[in-house]
Amino acid sequence: MVFGVSLVVFFVIRLSGDPTYLMLPPNATDEDRVRFARELGLDRPLPVQYGVFIRRAVAGDFGRSLRYNQPALGLVLERLPATLELAAAALVVSLVVAIPAGVVSAVRRNTSVDNLTMLGALFGQSMPVFWLGILLILVFSVRLDLFPTSGRGTFAHLVLPAVTLGLYSTARVTRLVRAGMLEVLGQDYVRTAWAKGLAARVVIYKHALRNTLIPVVTIVGLELGTLLGGAVITETVFAWPGIGRLAVTAIFQRDYPVVQAAVCTTAVVFVLSNLFVDAVYGWLDPRIRITT
Repeated sequence: MVFGVSLVVFFVIRLSGDPTYLMLPPNATDEDRVRFARELGLDRPLPVQYGVFIRRAVAGDFGRSLRYNQPALGLVLERLPATLELAAAALVVSLVVAIPAGVVSAVRRNTSVDNLTMLGALFGQSMPVFWLGILLILVFSVRLDLFPTSGRGTFAHLVLPAVTLGLYSTARVTRLVRAGMLEVLGQDYVRTAWAKGLAARVVIYKHALRNTLIPVVTIVGLELGTLLGGAVITETVFAWPGIGRLAVTAIFQRDYPVVQAAVCTTAVVFVLSNLFVDAVYGWLDPRIRITT
Protein backbone atom coordinates (compact mmCIF):
# COMPACT_ATOMS: atom_id res chain seq x y z
CA MET A 1 0.00 0.00 0.00
CA VAL A 2 2.79 2.41 0.89
CA PHE A 3 4.53 1.57 -2.38
CA GLY A 4 1.33 2.32 -4.33
CA VAL A 5 0.88 5.63 -2.53
CA SER A 6 4.49 6.62 -3.27
CA LEU A 7 4.01 5.77 -6.94
CA VAL A 8 0.84 7.84 -7.27
CA VAL A 9 2.08 10.88 -5.37
CA PHE A 10 5.40 10.90 -7.22
CA PHE A 11 3.82 11.16 -10.65
CA VAL A 12 0.76 13.24 -9.71
CA ILE A 13 2.77 15.98 -7.98
CA ARG A 14 4.80 16.45 -11.13
CA LEU A 15 1.66 17.32 -13.06
CA SER A 16 1.50 20.59 -11.08
CA GLY A 17 4.23 22.17 -13.19
CA ASP A 18 7.91 23.03 -13.23
CA PRO A 19 9.17 24.13 -9.78
CA THR A 20 12.01 26.14 -11.32
CA TYR A 21 9.55 28.91 -12.19
CA LEU A 22 8.78 29.34 -8.50
CA MET A 23 12.26 28.80 -7.12
CA LEU A 24 14.14 31.10 -9.48
CA PRO A 25 13.61 34.86 -9.86
CA PRO A 26 11.34 36.10 -12.67
CA ASN A 27 14.30 37.35 -14.68
CA ALA A 28 15.98 33.93 -14.75
CA THR A 29 16.92 32.73 -18.22
CA ASP A 30 16.13 29.37 -19.77
CA GLU A 31 19.77 28.39 -19.25
CA ASP A 32 19.42 29.13 -15.55
CA ARG A 33 16.35 26.92 -15.33
CA VAL A 34 18.05 24.08 -17.19
CA ARG A 35 21.08 24.28 -14.90
CA PHE A 36 18.87 24.41 -11.79
CA ALA A 37 16.84 21.40 -12.94
CA ARG A 38 20.06 19.48 -13.62
CA GLU A 39 21.32 20.19 -10.12
CA LEU A 40 18.08 18.83 -8.64
CA GLY A 41 17.97 15.84 -10.98
CA LEU A 42 14.70 17.01 -12.55
CA ASP A 43 16.09 16.69 -16.06
CA ARG A 44 16.23 12.89 -15.84
CA PRO A 45 13.43 10.64 -17.16
CA LEU A 46 10.61 10.13 -14.64
CA PRO A 47 11.25 6.37 -14.16
CA VAL A 48 14.88 7.16 -13.31
CA GLN A 49 13.80 9.89 -10.88
CA TYR A 50 11.34 7.50 -9.24
CA GLY A 51 14.01 4.83 -8.85
CA VAL A 52 16.30 7.31 -7.11
CA PHE A 53 13.41 8.50 -4.95
CA ILE A 54 12.48 4.96 -3.79
CA ARG A 55 16.09 4.01 -3.05
CA ARG A 56 16.53 7.06 -0.85
CA ALA A 57 13.06 6.91 0.72
CA VAL A 58 13.67 3.38 2.00
CA ALA A 59 16.61 4.81 3.92
CA GLY A 60 14.46 7.67 5.25
CA ASP A 61 15.85 10.28 2.85
CA PHE A 62 13.13 12.11 0.92
CA GLY A 63 15.50 14.81 -0.21
CA ARG A 64 15.73 18.45 0.83
CA SER A 65 12.85 20.87 0.69
CA LEU A 66 13.10 23.12 -2.34
CA ARG A 67 11.61 25.96 -0.32
CA TYR A 68 13.16 25.63 3.14
CA ASN A 69 16.42 23.91 2.15
CA GLN A 70 15.97 21.43 5.01
CA PRO A 71 15.46 17.64 5.02
CA ALA A 72 11.87 17.05 3.89
CA LEU A 73 11.27 14.18 6.33
CA GLY A 74 12.49 16.31 9.22
CA LEU A 75 9.96 19.03 8.38
CA VAL A 76 7.18 16.45 8.24
CA LEU A 77 8.16 14.76 11.51
CA GLU A 78 8.14 18.16 13.23
CA ARG A 79 4.49 18.60 12.20
CA LEU A 80 3.44 14.98 12.77
CA PRO A 81 2.69 15.30 16.54
CA ALA A 82 0.27 18.16 15.85
CA THR A 83 -1.63 16.15 13.24
CA LEU A 84 -1.73 13.02 15.42
CA GLU A 85 -2.96 15.12 18.34
CA LEU A 86 -5.77 16.56 16.24
CA ALA A 87 -6.74 13.20 14.72
CA ALA A 88 -6.70 11.47 18.14
CA ALA A 89 -8.83 14.21 19.69
CA ALA A 90 -11.30 14.01 16.80
CA LEU A 91 -11.46 10.22 17.18
CA VAL A 92 -12.13 10.54 20.92
CA VAL A 93 -14.93 13.03 20.23
CA SER A 94 -16.36 10.66 17.65
CA LEU A 95 -16.34 7.57 19.89
CA VAL A 96 -17.54 9.34 23.04
CA VAL A 97 -20.58 10.66 21.19
CA ALA A 98 -21.21 7.92 18.64
CA ILE A 99 -21.17 4.75 20.78
CA PRO A 100 -23.73 5.90 23.39
CA ALA A 101 -25.86 7.51 20.66
CA GLY A 102 -25.84 4.33 18.57
CA VAL A 103 -26.70 2.14 21.57
CA VAL A 104 -29.59 4.37 22.69
CA SER A 105 -30.87 4.60 19.12
CA ALA A 106 -30.88 0.81 18.76
CA VAL A 107 -32.49 0.15 22.15
CA ARG A 108 -35.21 2.72 21.42
CA ARG A 109 -35.74 1.72 17.83
CA ASN A 110 -38.42 3.59 15.83
CA THR A 111 -38.96 6.14 18.58
CA SER A 112 -38.44 9.90 18.46
CA VAL A 113 -35.00 9.42 20.04
CA ASP A 114 -34.02 7.03 17.25
CA ASN A 115 -35.33 9.35 14.57
CA LEU A 116 -33.51 12.37 16.00
CA THR A 117 -30.27 10.41 16.31
CA MET A 118 -30.41 9.22 12.70
CA LEU A 119 -31.30 12.73 11.55
CA GLY A 120 -28.25 14.04 13.38
CA ALA A 121 -26.09 11.34 11.79
CA LEU A 122 -27.36 12.27 8.35
CA PHE A 123 -26.70 15.92 9.11
CA GLY A 124 -23.15 15.14 10.25
CA GLN A 125 -22.29 13.15 7.14
CA SER A 126 -23.70 15.85 4.86
CA MET A 127 -21.90 18.78 6.50
CA PRO A 128 -18.83 20.05 4.57
CA VAL A 129 -15.85 20.24 6.90
CA PHE A 130 -14.67 23.64 5.74
CA TRP A 131 -18.16 25.15 6.15
CA LEU A 132 -18.60 23.68 9.63
CA GLY A 133 -15.19 24.96 10.70
CA ILE A 134 -15.94 28.49 9.56
CA LEU A 135 -19.38 28.35 11.20
CA LEU A 136 -17.90 27.23 14.54
CA ILE A 137 -15.32 30.00 14.38
CA LEU A 138 -18.02 32.57 13.66
CA VAL A 139 -20.25 31.42 16.53
CA PHE A 140 -17.90 30.28 19.30
CA SER A 141 -14.85 32.43 18.58
CA VAL A 142 -16.09 35.67 17.03
CA ARG A 143 -19.53 36.02 18.62
CA LEU A 144 -19.17 34.23 21.98
CA ASP A 145 -15.38 34.59 22.36
CA LEU A 146 -15.08 31.17 24.00
CA PHE A 147 -12.30 29.59 21.92
CA PRO A 148 -9.34 30.86 19.89
CA THR A 149 -9.89 31.22 16.15
CA SER A 150 -6.65 29.51 15.14
CA GLY A 151 -3.29 28.16 16.25
CA ARG A 152 -2.16 25.42 18.62
CA GLY A 153 -0.99 25.50 22.21
CA THR A 154 -3.73 25.00 24.79
CA PHE A 155 -6.72 22.70 25.15
CA ALA A 156 -8.96 25.56 24.05
CA HIS A 157 -7.15 25.67 20.70
CA LEU A 158 -7.95 21.98 20.18
CA VAL A 159 -11.70 21.99 20.85
CA LEU A 160 -13.08 23.52 17.66
CA PRO A 161 -10.74 21.70 15.23
CA ALA A 162 -11.42 18.36 16.95
CA VAL A 163 -15.19 18.84 16.82
CA THR A 164 -15.02 19.93 13.19
CA LEU A 165 -12.90 16.98 12.15
CA GLY A 166 -14.70 14.42 14.30
CA LEU A 167 -18.29 15.20 13.33
CA TYR A 168 -18.23 13.23 10.08
CA SER A 169 -16.74 10.18 11.80
CA THR A 170 -19.28 10.53 14.60
CA ALA A 171 -22.12 10.20 12.12
CA ARG A 172 -20.66 7.09 10.46
CA VAL A 173 -19.82 5.30 13.71
CA THR A 174 -23.26 6.09 15.17
CA ARG A 175 -25.01 4.44 12.25
CA LEU A 176 -22.68 1.43 12.40
CA VAL A 177 -23.16 0.95 16.15
CA ARG A 178 -26.93 1.18 15.75
CA ALA A 179 -26.96 -1.40 12.96
CA GLY A 180 -24.68 -3.75 14.90
CA MET A 181 -26.69 -3.44 18.10
CA LEU A 182 -29.97 -4.16 16.29
CA GLU A 183 -28.46 -7.36 14.93
CA VAL A 184 -26.96 -8.48 18.24
CA LEU A 185 -30.05 -7.68 20.31
CA GLY A 186 -31.96 -10.26 18.31
CA GLN A 187 -29.52 -13.09 19.10
CA ASP A 188 -30.48 -16.01 21.32
CA TYR A 189 -27.85 -15.34 23.99
CA VAL A 190 -29.17 -11.80 24.49
CA ARG A 191 -32.72 -13.06 24.89
CA THR A 192 -31.39 -15.61 27.38
CA ALA A 193 -29.70 -12.84 29.35
CA TRP A 194 -32.98 -10.93 29.48
CA ALA A 195 -34.77 -14.12 30.58
CA LYS A 196 -32.33 -14.56 33.48
CA GLY A 197 -33.43 -11.20 34.80
CA LEU A 198 -30.09 -9.46 34.35
CA ALA A 199 -30.04 -5.69 34.59
CA ALA A 200 -30.53 -3.81 31.37
CA ARG A 201 -27.12 -2.17 31.75
CA VAL A 202 -25.41 -5.57 31.99
CA VAL A 203 -27.25 -7.04 29.01
CA ILE A 204 -26.70 -4.05 26.75
CA TYR A 205 -23.16 -3.02 27.59
CA LYS A 206 -21.54 -6.29 28.70
CA HIS A 207 -23.18 -8.84 26.42
CA ALA A 208 -24.47 -6.96 23.37
CA LEU A 209 -22.08 -4.03 22.94
CA ARG A 210 -18.87 -6.05 23.13
CA ASN A 211 -19.86 -8.19 20.16
CA THR A 212 -20.98 -5.07 18.31
CA LEU A 213 -17.54 -3.48 18.72
CA ILE A 214 -15.74 -5.78 16.25
CA PRO A 215 -17.05 -4.03 13.10
CA VAL A 216 -16.81 -0.74 14.97
CA VAL A 217 -13.09 -1.32 15.61
CA THR A 218 -12.66 -2.01 11.90
CA ILE A 219 -14.26 1.24 10.89
CA VAL A 220 -12.33 3.12 13.60
CA GLY A 221 -9.06 1.97 12.04
CA LEU A 222 -10.23 3.21 8.67
CA GLU A 223 -11.56 6.42 10.21
CA LEU A 224 -8.12 7.22 11.59
CA GLY A 225 -6.83 7.30 8.03
CA THR A 226 -9.81 9.40 7.00
CA LEU A 227 -9.14 11.81 9.86
CA LEU A 228 -5.49 12.14 8.90
CA GLY A 229 -6.50 12.92 5.33
CA GLY A 230 -9.38 15.16 6.34
CA ALA A 231 -7.07 17.08 8.64
CA VAL A 232 -5.74 18.85 5.54
CA ILE A 233 -8.87 20.99 5.31
CA THR A 234 -9.33 21.38 9.05
CA GLU A 235 -5.72 22.41 9.59
CA THR A 236 -6.02 24.98 6.82
CA VAL A 237 -9.23 26.49 8.25
CA PHE A 238 -7.87 26.71 11.81
CA ALA A 239 -4.22 27.41 10.87
CA TRP A 240 -3.27 24.25 12.75
CA PRO A 241 0.49 23.60 12.30
CA GLY A 242 0.24 19.99 11.15
CA ILE A 243 1.20 17.86 8.17
CA GLY A 244 -1.92 18.78 6.23
CA ARG A 245 -1.23 22.48 6.25
CA LEU A 246 2.42 21.85 5.43
CA ALA A 247 1.42 19.65 2.47
CA VAL A 248 -1.02 22.23 1.10
CA THR A 249 1.65 24.93 1.25
CA ALA A 250 4.17 22.60 -0.39
CA ILE A 251 1.76 21.78 -3.22
CA PHE A 252 1.29 25.44 -4.08
CA GLN A 253 5.05 25.93 -3.92
CA ARG A 254 5.65 22.74 -5.96
CA ASP A 255 7.95 21.51 -3.23
CA TYR A 256 8.13 17.89 -4.42
CA PRO A 257 10.17 16.39 -1.56
CA VAL A 258 7.93 17.78 1.19
CA VAL A 259 4.71 16.62 -0.50
CA GLN A 260 6.13 13.14 -1.05
CA ALA A 261 7.39 12.88 2.52
CA ALA A 262 4.07 14.09 3.96
CA VAL A 263 1.91 11.71 1.94
CA CYS A 264 4.15 8.68 2.48
CA THR A 265 4.38 9.35 6.23
CA THR A 266 0.59 9.55 6.43
CA ALA A 267 0.33 6.26 4.52
CA VAL A 268 2.70 4.54 6.96
CA VAL A 269 0.68 5.79 9.95
CA PHE A 270 -2.51 4.54 8.29
CA VAL A 271 -1.05 1.07 7.68
CA LEU A 272 0.24 0.81 11.26
CA SER A 273 -3.13 1.84 12.67
CA ASN A 274 -4.86 -0.90 10.69
CA LEU A 275 -2.27 -3.41 11.89
CA PHE A 276 -3.11 -2.39 15.47
CA VAL A 277 -6.81 -2.85 14.73
CA ASP A 278 -6.18 -6.39 13.50
CA ALA A 279 -4.39 -7.18 16.76
CA VAL A 280 -7.30 -5.81 18.82
CA TYR A 281 -9.69 -8.32 17.20
CA GLY A 282 -8.23 -11.15 19.28
CA TRP A 283 -8.90 -9.27 22.49
CA LEU A 284 -12.51 -8.47 21.60
CA ASP A 285 -13.33 -11.97 20.38
CA PRO A 286 -11.23 -14.86 21.80
CA ARG A 287 -12.31 -17.01 18.85
CA ILE A 288 -10.21 -14.87 16.56
CA ARG A 289 -6.53 -15.86 16.59
CA ILE A 290 -3.58 -14.91 14.46
CA THR A 291 -2.33 -18.05 12.71
CA THR A 292 1.04 -18.58 11.13
